[in-house]
Amino acid sequence: MASSPVADAVASRLSDFLERTRRAGAEYGPDAVLFLDAASDTLRGGKRLRARFCHAGWAAVARRADPAIGEPDSLWSLCAALEIFQSAALVHDDLIDNSDTRRGRPASHRALEQAHRAAGWAGDAEAFGRSAAVLLGDLLVAWSDDLFEESVTGHPHAGAVRAEYARMRRDVTVGQLLDITEESAWSVSPPADLLERALRVVSLKSARYSVEEPLALGALLAGADAGQLSALRAFGAPVGMAFQLRDDVLGVFGDSAVTGKPSGDDLREGKRTALIALARERLAPDERDRLDTRLGDPALSPDEVETLQAVIRRTGALERVEAMIADYTAQADAALRSSELHGSAVAELQALADAAISRTA
Repeated sequence: MASSPVADAVASRLSDFLERTRRAGAEYGPDAVLFLDAASDTLRGGKRLRARFCHAGWAAVARRADPAIGEPDSLWSLCAALEIFQSAALVHDDLIDNSDTRRGRPASHRALEQAHRAAGWAGDAEAFGRSAAVLLGDLLVAWSDDLFEESVTGHPHAGAVRAEYARMRRDVTVGQLLDITEESAWSVSPPADLLERALRVVSLKSARYSVEEPLALGALLAGADAGQLSALRAFGAPVGMAFQLRDDVLGVFGDSAVTGKPSGDDLREGKRTALIALARERLAPDERDRLDTRLGDPALSPDEVETLQAVIRRTGALERVEAMIADYTAQADAALRSSELHGSAVAELQALADAAISRTA
């Protein structure tokens, strides 16, 4: 996604917040600067997808009542809070998955590990990086809460917005737990249940907090009624599912030069996605065993990754996931067409959905 007025406004709000935070943190001493800089670095780049959906949800409601209304400061604080929360989730996700890169740069725990070595400190640099990254993710969650409170304090719809934000945080945390559980529990789960289990992870870990909940948060901030909220959820839920299924495809087949992560990274991490569940359904028992044995091997060579990619393609799993993405997209389109949301907001929502689902990174 290219830059946009929304992304620029959110970047400005984040910059102001980080400057205030840096001034307030001067008392922590020079070693803490490393930590604060690492937190700031996680907020560089990215598509600002959640902020854009939040803005679109607000506009769909607010501009139906007043097409000329301008964005309030509370909206930009809410959008920025969502971006910081995503950074927190990514720091912890990379740590759990033992990922080396994020957006073409070292993942936070690797960057902190490198900083330890560069400073010439004693002890285990890798252990320091991992421990510091746990705390880094926690700090980012706290920062997200700080900005979120700025957005709702004294706001007439604070209660509804707080409840939705709390639901989002619970969903992501439980979804992350289910994701790592699935990497172990698949072995004792009935094969027929694996696709359903994978889609539950998709929904909780990413789909809801990437699209549906940002839409709902923006709409609630604007005072959405039950019908407007229902229409946005009916659109956002399938877009979120399609978005994460596209992410799963890119995690296996994506071009590393575009995604910023090694090709086949999900195979090395042993991700039990819908793509893998569908591939296993059509493999003979001995082939399925070979796939299971190789999944989750961090030492997979590029040639071995290509072999696994070819196996997955041969089963038709990739085509089936693409068909699921198309079906979710059609559901979202139908929900949008039948809604009574503001016209310009509908066009924005459609453009955002198309960009999120068809992306290559």
